[in-house]
Amino acid sequence: MADILFYISLTLIWTMLLYHMFLMQGGYMHYRSFEKPIRQWERNMKDMPTVSVFIPAHNEEVVIGQTLAAMSRLYYPKDRLEVIVICDNCSDNTVAIAKSYEEKYPFIRAIETEGENKGKGKSSALNTALAQSNSEYVVVYDADNTPEEKAVWYLAMGLVNDAKAAAVVGKFRVVNADETWLTRFINIETICFQWMAQGGRWKWFKVATIPGTNFAIRRHILEELGGWDVKALAEDTELTIRVYNLGWHIRFFPKAITWEQEPETLGVWWKQRTRWARGNQYVVLKFLKQFTTLKRKSIIFDLFYFFFTYFLFFFGVILSNSLFVLNLFFDIGLTVGSVSLVLWILAALLFLGEVMVTLSIEKSQMTWKNFLYVVLMYFTYSQMWIILVLNSLYLETKRMFTGEEVRWYKTERFKREE
Repeated sequence: MADILFYISLTLIWTMLLYHMFLMQGGYMHYRSFEKPIRQWERNMKDMPTVSVFIPAHNEEVVIGQTLAAMSRLYYPKDRLEVIVICDNCSDNTVAIAKSYEEKYPFIRAIETEGENKGKGKSSALNTALAQSNSEYVVVYDADNTPEEKAVWYLAMGLVNDAKAAAVVGKFRVVNADETWLTRFINIETICFQWMAQGGRWKWFKVATIPGTNFAIRRHILEELGGWDVKALAEDTELTIRVYNLGWHIRFFPKAITWEQEPETLGVWWKQRTRWARGNQYVVLKFLKQFTTLKRKSIIFDLFYFFFTYFLFFFGVILSNSLFVLNLFFDIGLTVGSVSLVLWILAALLFLGEVMVTLSIEKSQMTWKNFLYVVLMYFTYSQMWIILVLNSLYLETKRMFTGEEVRWYKTERFKREE
């Protein structure tokens, strides 16, 4: 029985590893080809659509000034652009800083959430801005983002030239990657997510996931969907599924780049990633219940990815680790010791190879230092995710049975030099 359970766990683990290898190949192919249509696309950028940039902000005085400075430098016709800072129940200087930019730049304005939307989190803040704007496209950035000058231009370019795209998502890089051992791990994780999960799925399946930042979406689609789901902790993933169900696709266009801050301490990382994991678990369970009624069965690729990531894959890892530990102290009939060792070594090498090939896509990231961090990452950071996902699943299960109110955690920011 122990051997059967062990082989089940290995099947789940290797299915995910091989799937990621497949995605990595697609991501690399997308990297080699995504810039080819740009010259032709630029010819169509004559009658520019109006764009509203939404920046939800709750007590963001540490970073909002740098973010708005980046917004002031955006390469986009200013008579077709507005930047809206949504100050949500702020008790610091966020409002004052946003107002100071409003005075200097006519296309920047600050609003505050009111009534039932006040203090309810990112989704409510975004819905507030949606109700107070009327542009053709909506772009979203987190309050710690500094997009490159042409980021919004490229996001709009993707929508202008792809009539079937409801949304276009760009690429984000880690601005504080060299600050701590944790940010180095997150930097590697971020690069892999974009070129494996985003680039690979777009290349093979024409599927991408809306992230929480650096994306553009057509306003009429948001209005048709009724805006953002205020109950979802992962409002971006939840919106993704509903967009696909309308019959549209989401394009991954990594020419649009923003730089964002990542957690520098373990406590901040734990809270942020727990919110992500719980949010994605909520989305998977919500739409799996509705799967038979979903109009677009192609959504299975996204649901499959998140279900396998947050349920089956981690179940396989936990099961194999548990069997290995139990076998050290008790005779549970596990007879595949040498096989498990070979497969474990092969899995580690495959992980290392996939990540290093993916890092080669980004200039300056293929270094010996990063190689050593990837090796260390396999034994530390990747294992931390197992504990986190277990905790998240417990919290989300508890919420489902008790009906407790979902609380949206705002990631703590760290001050950085200009």
